Amino acid sequence: MAVLLVRHAKAGDPEEWDAPDDLRPLTAKGEAQAEALVTTLGRYDVTRVLSSPYLRCSQTVAPLAAAHGLAVEPSDDLAEGAGRAGVELVRGLLAHPHHVVLCTHGDVMEEVLDSLGVRRDGYARKGATWVLDGHTARHIPAP
Repeated sequence: MAVLLVRHAKAGDPEEWDAPDDLRPLTAKGEAQAEALVTTLGRYDVTRVLSSPYLRCSQTVAPLAAAHGLAVEPSDDLAEGAGRAGVELVRGLLAHPHHVVLCTHGDVMEEVLDSLGVRRDGYARKGATWVLDGHTARHIPAP
């Protein structure tokens, strides 16, 4: 089984956002990316969906969770700046025989991938997914 590590979809410009950053929502393009994840990740029998508590992350995986009849579980271990905690979360979940979706931020995604020795060319785009099974890693481009 696998951990499906998703970088949140396209969100509004932080320079144009006056409210707290954790409340910054997805753009229309981001909402379309979130909806597309239902098809993109449709072949996986997802049993849990965890997300950074930031709105843009929970919005990214909400359609996928709904399609599987699951709730989005907020996790501070996936919040911006929580890289080390995100690494430990992923490592713990890799030992479980289920498909779990985790939605996080670019900095956490990079730290997780680096800690697992995943060779990656460049930076994962918003809405992209890495399928991690403990032995291999496969990149699914952003929808």
